[in-house]
Parts: sequence; C-alpha cells; structure tokens
Amino acid sequence: MAQLADLRARVLTASVIAPAALFCMWVGGVWWSALMLLCVLGLGWEWVRLCGGRSRRLPGMLVLPPVLLGALCAALNWPLAGLAVVALGAVVAWRMAGALPAHWLGFGVLYIGVAGIALLELRHDGAAGRGNVLFLFLVVWASDISAYFTGRFLGGPKLAPRISPNKTWSGALGGLLGAMLVGLGAALALGGPAPLGVIAAVAVLLGLATQSGDMFESWIKRRFGVKDSSGLLPGHGGLLDRLDGVMAAAPVAALIGLASGPGVHVWRWV
Repeated sequence: MAQLADLRARVLTASVIAPAALFCMWVGGVWWSALMLLCVLGLGWEWVRLCGGRSRRLPGMLVLPPVLLGALCAALNWPLAGLAVVALGAVVAWRMAGALPAHWLGFGVLYIGVAGIALLELRHDGAAGRGNVLFLFLVVWASDISAYFTGRFLGGPKLAPRISPNKTWSGALGGLLGAMLVGLGAALALGGPAPLGVIAAVAVLLGLATQSGDMFESWIKRRFGVKDSSGLLPGHGGLLDRLDGVMAAAPVAALIGLASGPGVHVWRWV
C-alpha cells in the first residue's frame, strides 16, 4: 500500500509539473526565466539544508543571493556578469562558512549557479534555443528512464556499489543507448537532417554527463546521510533529486552551443 501511495504521489506531481515545465520551455522568454529563478531558489535552499545550515541565517544565507542574482543576470542576457557573481559568491560562502563544511557550501553556489546560467543561455539562443532545451531535456529523461528499466530488467554487476548500490553497468549502458536513440529522434523532429554520427555523439556525451550528475548527487546524499534532498516534490524527493542529471548536462550543452555559434542547434555541432 505504501508503494502504491508513493506511485500515486509521483504520477500526480509529474502530471502537474511536466506540462508546466514544457510550456515554459516552449514559449521561453519571461516564462522560462521565471521557472529557472524558482528552480535555483529551491536548489539553493536544499543545498543549504544538506550542509546543515539555514537559508535565513549566516552562513547559509550566503548561498541564495549569488545564485539568484547570477540567474537574473543571465535572464537579462548578461551571462558573463552572472558567472562573475556566482564565482564571487562561491568564494564568499567558502570563506565565511564557519562551522559548516566550507568547501561544500561554496561549491553549491558554483554548482547551482552555473547550471542555472547554462539553462538560461541555451534557451536565449534565438530560434535554436527552444530546440536546444527540448533536446537536452529529452536526452536527459531518456537516459534516466532507460537506465532505470534496463537495470531493473537485466541486473548484473554493480556500477559503483559504495556510491549508489542500485546502479548497474547494464543500466548505465541502457541509459546511453536510450539517450542516443531519443537524441536522434528528437534532432530529426526538431531541426531537420544532420549528420547522424554527430547527433549520436552529442546525445551520448550528454547522456554521460547525465549519469555523472546522478552518481554525484547519490554520493552527496551519502556524504550527508540523507535519502532525499528535500520533500518539495511529493513522491520524487527534492529538486536536486530530479534535476541532478540536468544540472550536469546543461553546462556541457551550453559549451557545445557556444562552440557551435549563435543560431545553431547543439546536435549540429561539428
């Protein structure tokens, strides 16, 4: 019964959040910016809690301002200023952490701030922005879902039992295959023909980043002795639990977009 109730909560939460997120991705502009500001706010709050602090008291209150201001700068098309704010905020949080784990508090500012700026920059890239963000999220979702079901069905040797005892090599490989197949389909649907090898390579690269982010977040939770980052999302845990792969893959996608140039979809990168 407990598992059934948890499944119902997961489905209900996803049925509300997923359409809203897709709407914001599609229309972009102030809607996407507002969603990203809310996300970095929630992620920052969760990170302070993980470190044992409170966001309304020093030194925990040093995390939210730089990640919010950095994201706001990116929303206003000042990404370099946003990165500078985040970098400075990370140093200040690290130097003033006091009894809290200093390097983790400062790292959280960088981790959350850079991911938020990357997601905003991806969507701001003119006509290509919508396709880039949709491609990123579809690949991340495909990697997560394929890894989960492949691992559950095939089982086999554990990938990193000390970090995440449920993850298997079969699940990791299945996740990469799912990311590649969905990436190929998404690219063809969103942006027309492109070299299939390039699409597959970009999708696999983002899939690897996704799995790395998932593994890192599992390690972080073990480091701080928690099961979920918070209870913000009923049935799903917290934002860090759901966005760990996106947070790792978004900066990679943003760097590919930067190398490709404005107006070019990330899967057309050569």
